[in-house]
Amino acid sequence: MNRKHKNARLLEILAVEDSAADIRFMSEIFKEGRLANRLTVIRDGDSALRYLRGEGEYAGAIRPDLVLLDLNMPGKDGRRVLEEIRRDPLLAELPVIVLTTSSAMEDVSFSYTMRTSSYMVKPVDLGQLVRAAMCLKNVGLGLVTAPAPKQKRRGRGAVGGGS
Repeated sequence: MNRKHKNARLLEILAVEDSAADIRFMSEIFKEGRLANRLTVIRDGDSALRYLRGEGEYAGAIRPDLVLLDLNMPGKDGRRVLEEIRRDPLLAELPVIVLTTSSAMEDVSFSYTMRTSSYMVKPVDLGQLVRAAMCLKNVGLGLVTAPAPKQKRRGRGAVGGGS
């Protein structure tokens, strides 16, 4: 049975990612997993911070519930973005999942020191990426799944007892 909590709403997710291929993969995650949450993609760290703060061209942007952050980007990289998020009193508690190619221990350690919700090394295939996305509920946020297409029921009667 697919139940929806009465207070359920779409989750706003910001992906900070410069790789076009990885952006396509993330988009596929939400399509393949029938995840109805809204994914916004920003390709560099400076723009991501303006988006999160609602500055400039991002005035009035919806504050995300979750950030998926790549560490390795040109310009202001994900490490600096994460530091600024944690120093900003309005953003400090925002859940951040680091999703990066780096498996370097110093990056893992730094990220957890900066209170990331999770650290994931980017998988190489779509199946692994979908499974990683489905783990987002582990950060205390629930993804909203779009209902599966309705199928006709085959001649089954009601099940259960009455009171």
